[in-house]
Amino acid sequence: LRAVEVAGYLPGEDIRIAMDIASSEWFKNGSYHLPKRGVTMTADELSAYYAQLLQKYPIASIEDPFAEDDWAAFTDFTAAHPNLQIVGDDLFVTNTARLRHGIEQKAASAILIKPNQIGTLTETLEAMELAAANGYRAIVSHRSGETEDTTIADLAVATNAGQIKTGAPARSERVCKYNRLLRIENALGASAKYGIK
Repeated sequence: LRAVEVAGYLPGEDIRIAMDIASSEWFKNGSYHLPKRGVTMTADELSAYYAQLLQKYPIASIEDPFAEDDWAAFTDFTAAHPNLQIVGDDLFVTNTARLRHGIEQKAASAILIKPNQIGTLTETLEAMELAAANGYRAIVSHRSGETEDTTIADLAVATNAGQIKTGAPARSERVCKYNRLLRIENALGASAKYGIK
């Protein structure tokens, strides 16, 4: 938040926070083990902790707040926070069968889209269409160990996703995607429309 202010922006108005919790990494034997804090929590305790963070900070989006098969925790948290974007990455893995189950359970409100996670562009587009048809947002994302391929920038614009996750502009495999977005914007000119309402 200090960095936001130093940059001349207002936290909560100009800039909001998105968190990638990746909680499947620290879920073991039915509990959440927070390694840096040396604390073990139930899903309910973790949910209450997130609620405290939401009160304190301008958080707009939380990705993978619970483990990939903790459907009940996702469902309860989504119901408790209808204005928060709750993103399933490990939960959905760009897979339409898992996404359908999540839609039925009302688990999450958005899906992280990784084309090479599911395997084909056709399956990727099917997942995005299913998400859109059910009011879920789609965030097109890079993968760990990403290359300088810029296809996800084109995919995000072509599908009007409105959101892309490609990391801080610190390395070439990330910067090239931002550069591609700038080139697309330049090519579209005045006809460019931003996808999120």
